[in-house]
Amino acid sequence: MSTPPLNPHDRVPYSAIIDRPALVLPKNKRMAIWFILAVEEWDINRPMPRTVLPPPAGAVSVPDVPNWSWHEYGNRVGFWRLKKIFDEFNFRPSLAVNGVVCQTYPRIIRAAKEAGWEFLAHGYEQRSMHTVDDQRASIRKSIQSITQATGKKPRGWISPGLTETHSTPDLLALEGIEYVANWILDDQPCHIRTETGSLTSIPYTAEINDVAIMLLQHHAAREYRDRAIDQFDQLYKESIDGARIMAITLHPYIMGAPHRARYFRELVEHLARYPDIAFMTGEEILDWYRTQAN
Repeated sequence: MSTPPLNPHDRVPYSAIIDRPALVLPKNKRMAIWFILAVEEWDINRPMPRTVLPPPAGAVSVPDVPNWSWHEYGNRVGFWRLKKIFDEFNFRPSLAVNGVVCQTYPRIIRAAKEAGWEFLAHGYEQRSMHTVDDQRASIRKSIQSITQATGKKPRGWISPGLTETHSTPDLLALEGIEYVANWILDDQPCHIRTETGSLTSIPYTAEINDVAIMLLQHHAAREYRDRAIDQFDQLYKESIDGARIMAITLHPYIMGAPHRARYFRELVEHLARYPDIAFMTGEEILDWYRTQAN
């Protein structure tokens, strides 16, 4: 008889943030910020994961050239616009990449590697984990692809669309993944119990995320900057009681568009004014948290 899957409260027992010992960042920093830049490949032979231009009469079209091209702009142009901002401020994001991107967009991989960015596994293809026939094989393939392209095994994982089945955390742990960003349930890292040990959850966000703000809620581009600053201001106040982690998520085809990039730059300019903020990658947050946790 098979063991029933762990439910969320078995994996991550409830913990009130006000009851925890204060976490302390190095060098008297108050809070940490990590940027997650997602680079994906959308398969022209499948329906597009998202659309900007609905097809006539609502019919699903394959191939969907206009929406594929809308996304492709991000990898051809938008990525480089955003990278210029990161380079100017000497910030290193965590690059969340589909494993297949290592073969289809090697120029992006090479540039990120040369800049010293972290590579974060983002599935092998841009599709829900619920639709993958063999999850473990797909996870392994993604890890192998990034390792071969960069010379370093990725330590972190974020699923396409944050999707997981009941077995995904166990399979990630089996393949040596050390942290995940799918569990958007806290402002501090926490342990995720698995059948083979534990993963660490690094705080991620569906709120300061250009997919949600721009594509789902249809705000003006400035909302990304304004909402992120409001989020930062609140977490900064709370961090007097213990370190907080803030995630900022963006995609080249969204915030890399010409009419939006200025608002990302203005956000970065605002954050860079604070000397007591640590700008870290996901794996740097993981290593720090391990010094704090029992």
